[in-house]
Formats: sequence, structure tokens, C-alpha cells
Amino acid sequence: MQWLVNAYKEGGWLPIWPSPGYRRVMIGAHSASLFADAMVKGIRDFDMEEALKGVIKDAYVQAPAFAPGRDGMEEYNKLGYVPYPEYREASAKTLEYAYDDFCIRQMAHVLGKDSLAEVFGKRAVNYKNVYHEPSKLMRGRNKDGSFLTGFSPLAWGGPFTEGNAWHYTWSVFHDPEGLINPMGGRQNFIRMMDSVFNQPPDFEIGTYPYEIHEITEMVAAGMGQYAHGNQPIQHMIYLYNYAGQPWKTQYWVREVLEKLYHPVPEGYCGDEDNGQTSAWYVFSALGFYPVCPGIPQYVFGSPLFKKSTVHLPNGKILTIETVGDPARNRYIRGVKLNGEAYRKSWISHDDLARGGTLVFEMTDQPADPFDNDPESMPYSMSLDY
Repeated sequence: MQWLVNAYKEGGWLPIWPSPGYRRVMIGAHSASLFADAMVKGIRDFDMEEALKGVIKDAYVQAPAFAPGRDGMEEYNKLGYVPYPEYREASAKTLEYAYDDFCIRQMAHVLGKDSLAEVFGKRAVNYKNVYHEPSKLMRGRNKDGSFLTGFSPLAWGGPFTEGNAWHYTWSVFHDPEGLINPMGGRQNFIRMMDSVFNQPPDFEIGTYPYEIHEITEMVAAGMGQYAHGNQPIQHMIYLYNYAGQPWKTQYWVREVLEKLYHPVPEGYCGDEDNGQTSAWYVFSALGFYPVCPGIPQYVFGSPLFKKSTVHLPNGKILTIETVGDPARNRYIRGVKLNGEAYRKSWISHDDLARGGTLVFEMTDQPADPFDNDPESMPYSMSLDY
């Protein structure tokens, strides 16, 4: 974290993809995500005030050509979204910026700057500005406020980055509840997620000059429009927990773990990109996943091993065990934390960091072991208000 702060102090801008200097590649300004996640998890031995200055500069000052920052920042701040076709990958950028704004909100909260947190909390709902309610999908939006005509959810590129509308519709890490409501409630939200897997893996190359490797990998995976070989949709499987059907998360997590990863030289199903695809596997194999960096929660999936032992940096040990052979049982029937029944579909960072024993009772049939009250559901920003 201090290295990121130093990069800002020495070069004037926070990096996106240093190699080793500034490189203007990919989208978003996700130093905010790293800072926020560290701060809410108690990692604060870096210059947090200077970090906050850096992420606010990203949000309000247009970066020069040599530096990263937010492309289309002025329009985003004025309209609440990045317009297309004025800017490439505009809707993907809008979704990324809204999440980054949420992370700045979290940083401001930690530092006791509540008025600033309120400002960025309002900006964090800008994802709604590229959501097209009739189609229940994210779409490109013109500068005059109209949505693009001739829309195809199978078209890659255009207002999206290495993906299509089926992938980017779920890029609301910080507020799934805010996406559930305009989709018509939990059942419609679940039907839309089911549709990702139920559709054939058809595609249109869209604005790309040829079939990019991410398209090829989606087709080869054979899971409909789910494209695990690229990062934008990798968290989506866990969103069933937010809608009260955690057994579907468990089913699809195990499908991906068992079918798309193999212990051979070509064992990845797509981009490894900075360790993300490996990290998804490690977390998911343990039985939980951090859907939203910036929130100290991990959402339950389906543990892969009979026993896992995690040696924590604080010297404590976290033991994860299963009752019922996980090789034959992918569904969770019950959870115990240090011997006590646990009814939430997520676990906090603090609970894991304290060490102890987390036990999953597994079964071969879908079950619903978790409570569905707001306190038991994973975090959504809409539930804060």
C-alpha cells in the first residue's frame, strides 16, 4: 500500500498497471480498491491521507496522455456515466468508476470524513445509469441520454471491455441488492443469472477485428455465456447468495473448480492476469470468496477439500473441515464456527483472522442452511440507506 502511495507522490498519479512505470492499459482506477480493502481489514500502516488524495485526484482531474486515471472523467462527473461511442468501452468504465467511487467512500469512512463519504456514496450508484430496465442488461448509452440502438447482448467490445452485456451486467460488486430490485426482485434476478448458463455460447465479434482469445475460451468452457477465462464475470456465481439460493452458487463453483482448472502446463481456462484466476481457485477451494474488495466479508461457496489448514500472519491457525466427502457432496447442509451453528451465507474477515475451526456439513442434495434476513445476507450498499 505504501508503494502505491509512493508512486503517487513521485509521479503525480496512482498507477493502474505498472510495468514498471505508468502504463495506460485496461480500465478503472483500482488503487482505490486496494486501499479500501486494506483499510477496512485493519491494514493501516501506510499514509492513508495521501492515498485518499490520490484517489480523489483520479476522480476529479483528467490525467495527461502519459498517465492513467479515468478516461471520460469529465463526462462521467457531469452525466453520471461515460458516453458511447465518444469513448471506447464506455459502459465498462462507468461500472468500474462507480465501484471505485464506492471504495473511496469506504476510505473516507475509515478516516472519519463522513461528508466526503456521502458524496462518493451517491456517485457509487452511477452503475444504474447504464442499466437498461426493459432488457435487464447493461448497455451502451449515448451522450444525449438515449441507449444504443441495434443492441445485441452477444456482441463483444463496443461499450464493454473483452466481454459482452451478459458479462458486465453483474459488475456491481458493492450493491447486488441495488441490481436485484430493478430486475424485478429476487426470482427475476435468479432467472437472469440462470440465463447466463442456459444460453448457448454464441457470440458476435462486435467491434473486434477477429475472434479474440477470450471469446474462444468462453466457447471452449461450454458454460453458456459464462466466461471464466476473463475476470469481469468471475464473481457472478457467488451472487446467488445475495438472492437466497446459495445452492446454485455451490453447484456452479464446483463445476468451475472441477472442469476448468487442471494440473497440467495448460491447466488454466484463460487469462491468469496478475494472479486473479489462481486467487479465484484458492479462495473457492477453501469454501469462500471476497466478492467485493472494500467490504471485509467472504461469501460461501463449496469447499473442495476434506481439511484445509491456513497459517495466518498473526500466528493463529484457521482450520477448515468438511463432514461428508466433498468429492461426492458439493452442497452445504450446515456450517459451524468454533462449534457453534452459523446461519449467515458469508463470514467476516475478523472471524477468519481470529483463527479457529470452520466446519462445513456437506450433502449431495441442494439445501438452504442460511437465514435470509438482511443481517444474514452478504453486504449491499443499498441496505445501508
